[in-house]
Amino acid sequence: MKTTSSDAFLVNAYINGNEKALGELIERHKQRVYSFIYSKVTDRDVTEDIFQDTFIKVIKTLKRGAYNEEGKFLPWVMRISHNLVIDHFRKNNRMPKFENNGDFNIFSVLSDDDLNAEKKIIKGQVEDDLRRLIQELPDDQKEVLIMRLYKDMSFKEISEQTGVSINTALGRMRYALINLRKVIDKHNIVLVN
Repeated sequence: MKTTSSDAFLVNAYINGNEKALGELIERHKQRVYSFIYSKVTDRDVTEDIFQDTFIKVIKTLKRGAYNEEGKFLPWVMRISHNLVIDHFRKNNRMPKFENNGDFNIFSVLSDDDLNAEKKIIKGQVEDDLRRLIQELPDDQKEVLIMRLYKDMSFKEISEQTGVSINTALGRMRYALINLRKVIDKHNIVLVN
């Protein structure tokens, strides 16, 4: 009966020359890492590239003897892939897209159900950044954005509560998003988690 080796054991085996150990590590974690990358970039080719780059970085770090994340192999690999995803968005000068339609959700990255502790912290930081950025908007735009985003109100409800037409509420939302994007670009913030 074959017992499953721990990640730490396999990392040490690979560092000590057992090439097969790395294959086992990649096989063990590839689905999680691949799914994570794909959930952020939603493009199979780009996911494939970032996935390959992630493990090239893992191999280089292990070969250099610079790995010191005792027992935390998967979170370490996920962090590498997360950073490469951010690099991808920066390089392509492209933020996750704003959707301005009925089921508006400002960043799909904020609605990931299976958050582990690390992702919760990152999600919290993204939400804090977002709240701070929203404070920089003009009051009328801020009001509509908060009603839509945090209170989940329809544009009809926003219109009734603010005393402006639905078109004005939509317009304010649109300008809020445009201004938010300018502020994000100005501060060079990447809202990916």
